[in-house]
Parts: sequence; structure tokens; C-alpha cells
Amino acid sequence: MLRIALFPTTVLVIYGTLFAFVPVRASLAFGNSLRVFLNILFPLCLVFILMVVLNLFLRPPQISKFLGKRSGLKGVFLSATAGIISMGPIYAWYPLLKELRNKGAENTLIALFLSNRAVKPLLMPVLISYFGWTYALILTVFTVLGSIAVGFTTGALVKDETGSSGPE
Repeated sequence: MLRIALFPTTVLVIYGTLFAFVPVRASLAFGNSLRVFLNILFPLCLVFILMVVLNLFLRPPQISKFLGKRSGLKGVFLSATAGIISMGPIYAWYPLLKELRNKGAENTLIALFLSNRAVKPLLMPVLISYFGWTYALILTVFTVLGSIAVGFTTGALVKDETGSSGPE
């Protein structure tokens, strides 16, 4: 319990000390920190709710079926699509992905998910307006293809907790 409180306590002590010496700048810094915290609060809560739902309804054999070593092209497609449509800051997804990995999700598919977060359909009109259709299409196709290469390379090089490497 003490370890959990160490970071917030240290941050509060630093802000308190700074506020004693430079109150205006400390207030501005605290306001910025609070804004960042509020921006990530919703996606973080969403991810934790997803984790609770996953823990309630999905068991390791089910996760392995969709995201395990034997999921095949279905797993690749599911991971790529989930990465593309996922929203919020990437670090908000880390706890959920760790939980999925612990339940049997393949390293390849987790890396694939993370790599495909670079493709954002909602931002596609902005990309097209700045760079044109051809550029946007080529960039998107190569980003997805590159994410597949990154996923399989990661899966081949990173051993999981059981000591086996990526896809067989």
C-alpha cells in the first residue's frame, strides 16, 4: 500500500514546495497536469471497464481462440481492425493488453494491434486534405503492411512467459 502512495505523495510534495517559492508558475504547472489527467481519465476508465468485462465473460481458452497461436488470419484481421478503430492514448491500452497477454493472447497480435493504432479513420479526411488521396492511400496500405511485419517480427523475437517464441 505504501508503494502505491509513493508517487502521488512525491508529486504533491514537489508541487507544494514549488508553490511556496513560485506560486504562479506552480499553479500553471498544476493546471496543465490536471488537464492532462482529465484528458486521459475517460479512455483510462473505458479500458478498465473493458478489462472488467473481459475478466467476467472471457476465459483464457476463448481469448486463445481469437488471439492465440492458432487464431491464424482471423486473429491477424481482428488485431489489425481493433488497433485501427481503438481510440484514446496508447498507454491507456497497456493494462488491457497485458491482461490479454496473461490470458493467452499472442505477442504477434498484441504488436499488430499497437502498430495499427497509427491508422486513424477519423483523421483520414484531414490527411487527404493536406496530402491528397494517393499519398493517404499509399501511406495507409504501407502502415498496415508494416504493422503486420512488425507484429510477426516481434512475435518471432520475443519469448512469452512459457519460454516459447512467436507463431509456429
